[in-house]
Amino acid sequence: MNTTPATDPYTLPLAEIDVSNPWLYAQDLAGRYFERLRRESPVHYCANGAYGAFWSITRYQDIVQVNADDSFSCDYQLGGHVLGYDKMFRANGVDARMFQSTDPPVHTAQRKAIAPIVARASVREMEDMIRRRCGELLDSLPVGETFDWVDRLSVELTSQILAELFDFPWDKRRLLSHWSDVAVTEPGFGIVASWDERRLALEDCFNTFAGLWQERLQGEPRGDLLSLMVHSEATKDLSPGEFLGNLINLIVGGNDTTRNSLTGGVIALDRYPGEYARLRANPAFVASMVPEIIRWQTPISHMARTATRDVEVGEATIRAGDRVAMWYLSGNRDETEIDRPEDFIIDRPQARRHLSFGFGTHHCVGYRLAELQLQVAWEEIMKRFRRVEVMGEPQRVCSNIIHGYASLPVRLHRW
Repeated sequence: MNTTPATDPYTLPLAEIDVSNPWLYAQDLAGRYFERLRRESPVHYCANGAYGAFWSITRYQDIVQVNADDSFSCDYQLGGHVLGYDKMFRANGVDARMFQSTDPPVHTAQRKAIAPIVARASVREMEDMIRRRCGELLDSLPVGETFDWVDRLSVELTSQILAELFDFPWDKRRLLSHWSDVAVTEPGFGIVASWDERRLALEDCFNTFAGLWQERLQGEPRGDLLSLMVHSEATKDLSPGEFLGNLINLIVGGNDTTRNSLTGGVIALDRYPGEYARLRANPAFVASMVPEIIRWQTPISHMARTATRDVEVGEATIRAGDRVAMWYLSGNRDETEIDRPEDFIIDRPQARRHLSFGFGTHHCVGYRLAELQLQVAWEEIMKRFRRVEVMGEPQRVCSNIIHGYASLPVRLHRW
């Protein structure tokens, strides 16, 4: 795979553009590539992609169309919900059948099993716990010296909340974010060195949760995610592959949206100091800023589908069996739908009109929890600190699935 993509996509023949190359994201080059595709080929066919041939859907309305059309399937037997699903989750010693890579009625039933813990009322009940965890963590951070925001805040906070949701052993909570990283990253892209190392890490995830599953099975039903799965008719008899797949689905979903949006918000405010000044003058803007962070950051770069029949999208005909990638990262920057899409505006009108959570059947089941964590985090940050100052360039994750950060040096300034 080409690890040094062209800095300027306009120097390439259109047919050679491959936005599935993970190095575009590690080097923060994808934005210009998507800009060209939206302008010149919004439904773009790549014959020799890093993960095989596929269509890129890059404009907002086309993404909405594909996301809502049941002619496009998530089924893992047809290719799954991300590019490279077979390579990552059905080969190389791993069998992980995620409910995100199923269609109704299977998807609907398994989704219902976990829905109670992320329902509106349940999420409201978590606010005090999230605020307490967040406050304790912020109070432990050094002031006036440089440290890694990703490690000390973003990863640690999301690991703590995930451990609470799963009722996972507290002293092993960082394994949750580690397994999330392993699941969405190929060997050689910064997390694991080989497919065997990746397989062993995911086997450790499976075995750890299998032990916890047996504990829940012997006890009375509880309110944590694992207990809900153990005692639900839809998930109590999962195969090993379905069990591991659903765990990965929940861990990645519960970790990466919040984790990378927490870091993305810091970067956005640093790049737009005028917006930061407005936030300092009126911290009530946090409520409208949260969906703008999620749009501006777009923590999940794409979701994929497989066409089950011939479908017209834009001016292109997508044939039955073709793979399709909906690039949320591009749709959230679509100039034809979003005013000043590159800018970060803390009180953007209709800020929730973004693509980051998807639509319809596969809409992110935990979106309320993600928004609550971000809102609470920024409310607590603004109580304590006048500024989170970025001290250097972020190190970005090398992934075409997760649009995120491996590290970000910052310095805190009190009021």
